[in-house]
Amino acid sequence: MKIKAVMIDFDGTLANTNGAIIKSFQHTYRTFLGREEDERIIKSSFGEPLRITMEKIFGEKLRDEAVNVYRSFQQDRFERLIEIFPGMDTLVESLREQGYKVALVTSRLRESAMLGIEKFGLENSFDAITTIDELTKHKPDPEAINVTLKKLNVTAEEAVMIGDSKFDILCAANAGCRSVLVDWSVAEKEERKRLNADYIAKNAEDIIRWINMN
Repeated sequence: MKIKAVMIDFDGTLANTNGAIIKSFQHTYRTFLGREEDERIIKSSFGEPLRITMEKIFGEKLRDEAVNVYRSFQQDRFERLIEIFPGMDTLVESLREQGYKVALVTSRLRESAMLGIEKFGLENSFDAITTIDELTKHKPDPEAINVTLKKLNVTAEEAVMIGDSKFDILCAANAGCRSVLVDWSVAEKEERKRLNADYIAKNAEDIIRWINMN
């Protein structure tokens, strides 16, 4: 079935937030454990809801405090540390011009997601925005995509999810829609193969070409 709607993840897909995330995690590790962590371990949690990650690292007792330390550190630095990936702003606008419905689907809080898209001049460029604030379950559970499909009034077969992590690709599979994994993902090459995305895109222009063919 022809694609009518495109859902795009924020962290690691639309925006390069890797530096902001890593610095925030390292600050939190130093605060509670007095040390920093291997960046590969930090990157392995990319795409997972923050509260879940913090509970895994620091335990349920310290989870909420760790989340607050992380967010407080990042809040004052977020806009300065993030950049849009090359061509992704053009991709969003081009898709809209071609008649596709476009949505942002992220595990980030709405406040920080809006800060990001406002910095990139995309605050009025999405037909729908779904953030973790309105969800009870999180990627890879399909709720985020299912909620977004209802907002866009399209079926799963008419939609594609663009993401950079296993959480995005598995979320799409669980929702029954197609998926594109971006080649600038932090995921290792072997993991990318195992994720079995419908397509791996080299750049933003590559994403548009593939969508237009499908």
